[in-house]
Amino acid sequence: MSTTPVISNLTLHGLPQLIRRELGERALARAVRAAGVDLEAIEGDSCFIPHAAALTLIETAARAAGEANFGLLMAPQMDVANYGTYGQYIYAADTLGAAIGRAVEALVYHSHGDTMGLATQGDEARFSYGFALAGHSGYGHVANVAAGALSSVCRHFLSDRWRPLRIELDIPRPRRVAPFEDMFQCPVVFNAPTTTVVFDRAGLDARGPARAGRPIITIADVARDRRGAAPSDTLGVVAEHIRLQVRGGSISIDSTARALDTSIRSLQRELRREGTDFRSLANAARAERADELLRHADISITRIAAELGYSTPANFSRAFRNATGVNPSALRAPGSPGHPDAFALIP
Repeated sequence: MSTTPVISNLTLHGLPQLIRRELGERALARAVRAAGVDLEAIEGDSCFIPHAAALTLIETAARAAGEANFGLLMAPQMDVANYGTYGQYIYAADTLGAAIGRAVEALVYHSHGDTMGLATQGDEARFSYGFALAGHSGYGHVANVAAGALSSVCRHFLSDRWRPLRIELDIPRPRRVAPFEDMFQCPVVFNAPTTTVVFDRAGLDARGPARAGRPIITIADVARDRRGAAPSDTLGVVAEHIRLQVRGGSISIDSTARALDTSIRSLQRELRREGTDFRSLANAARAERADELLRHADISITRIAAELGYSTPANFSRAFRNATGVNPSALRAPGSPGHPDAFALIP
């Protein structure tokens, strides 16, 4: 199994709501299940999901909608402002050119396996994005979504009335081009090397809206928010996906294999080559989450055990002790639920 590309869950901002609104809750549940991801993870705080899972999620929703151009429906709502500190860092730049430079610079904290660039030729500027799984099933939707996201950066600095000179998409030319040109309000070229937004070079000097009172965002803030760069190897990707499942309350090797677009047997074989197994990674992720909850959440040990999928608090305590060498109660602050001295502090 080759290195698995991943991308921030924030790129799917608004997709679950769109599926709910247009197709219903059951369709959303089917799409999430097919992708092998957890809905709370997609809609939650910053994390990384495999590219293959994102493709499957979008493609499953498109089939349910019977909409060949499902990505076009998503394109208008795409806005890099919704990409957490990565988007904030980009929009905090003084000019459009500087913003694109920041997007390229910080891409390592947004995805692994993708490419992004800015090129100029004559009077044109070309802002491009290359998706790691371009050409795979479902990618046509992603290309439109990417064009929408790139355009949002330009529009932020150039005004809501701005339109590209043209959009270039790295997908086959469809039978009907009009829906694409109507959506993007400009000519659209197909079979391009990458998804690219082409605009007037002079626009690179355009300044964004006044930033009075806005917090200063640095690339260090982006790195801290994303817990460092996106995982770049299979072991890191699997560990990240297990952490997401822990937060969702259910861990399954089947879901992880589907999210990585591989078989359970291939995943197990890959983990053995890395000197570990799924159970060990799951236990480590549970212990990590348990440590966070014990130290920072004002909930009982009984509830923590249930949240992490243990049948009894005793089973949780034993597993936590085996993983960390300490009892869960030792990490509780005096007076917190489940602490031995909690009731002694009541006057």
